Amino acid sequence: METVEWNFRYAQDINEDKSRKVDLSQGEKFGFLGFEYRRICSRTGKWRAQYVPKLKKRTALLQKLKEIFRKYVSQPVGRVIELINPILRGWVHYFAVGDSSRCFSYIKLWVEKKLRRHLMRARKRPGFGWKRWSQQWLYDTLGLFNDYRVARGALC
Repeated sequence: METVEWNFRYAQDINEDKSRKVDLSQGEKFGFLGFEYRRICSRTGKWRAQYVPKLKKRTALLQKLKEIFRKYVSQPVGRVIELINPILRGWVHYFAVGDSSRCFSYIKLWVEKKLRRHLMRARKRPGFGWKRWSQQWLYDTLGLFNDYRVARGALC
């Protein structure tokens, strides 16, 4: 009944089949706008909400980037970076709230490995080139996106 009253007050159509009540104190979780919300105990012992990007959204991003790497395998690395930087920038800035840093670390390492393999394939060499190119060279010289920061305390 509360949902129906809220519906009239805000003139929103709520799909009752897709909507449900969730009790976070019982360990339940829910997804909303690409985030997964759950309740965790913080380091100080207080219960708080944790929201991270959904695994499905991260997988979709990696799939899109993988298609670009496959499609432009014979192209120079600068062209590939021009294509992936706007995608990474948009995705990271959307999910730059909450508890996204672990997810960002995974994406950053994945993109870096893909880029290193792209560079090594261009030279017809095996491996990733960990000794050949430093992280600083990838981000500074090539211009790979590197702003994987989480905005703390402010919801955009």
